[in-house]
Amino acid sequence: MQLDKVVQYHKALADATRMRMLILLAAGELSGGVLAEKLCVSPATITHHAAKLREASLIYERREKNTIYFSLNDYFIKNNAAAAVDLIYRNAGSQKGDSDDMNDLNSRDEGENDDKNRRIKEAVVKNFFTLEGKLKHVPAQLKKKLMVLETLVLRLEKGRKYTEKELNLFIQQYHDDFATIRREFIMHQYMFRENEIYELNPVELWAKWETMA
Repeated sequence: MQLDKVVQYHKALADATRMRMLILLAAGELSGGVLAEKLCVSPATITHHAAKLREASLIYERREKNTIYFSLNDYFIKNNAAAAVDLIYRNAGSQKGDSDDMNDLNSRDEGENDDKNRRIKEAVVKNFFTLEGKLKHVPAQLKKKLMVLETLVLRLEKGRKYTEKELNLFIQQYHDDFATIRREFIMHQYMFRENEIYELNPVELWAKWETMA
């Protein structure tokens, strides 16, 4: 499954027009009309390619009256690229003679970071969840929001396929606004949707709050 998601991400990039769109959007938000003009293509072509990029969570889209504006989803462009690197090298052995000592040092550092992150997440969860386990509200700050969303998705069954109704009922156990949280699950790649069926993504593709400042 992780391989499929990484391939899907790279398929979204495997088009010259889509790459040019991303390069232009790196300078800031642009309307579909402006993109079409700069790339010398039709608005319909921009709409087609924007749909592919949006499905891969690479861009944001907003409508203002009759104009649609696009902007980069910087975090997920970088996150998906990192997931591909992790997948390629996950089983690679070290070639250096002193790698064992370095690995031991890295392991100790990672252990300390894990303990620190665990304490941070516990504090956030305690602040945003009631004693009964209900979510008070979705945090506005992205890092805290990801901690809250991760707490919820970890309670889903790995490998289970959820209908939209089943997922809504699951979310309603913790918060009434199931539609917003369901979209957040997809947006931050905790889950993917295909033919109205929802399933957890591999952990490697989840948004990583631990790497955020």
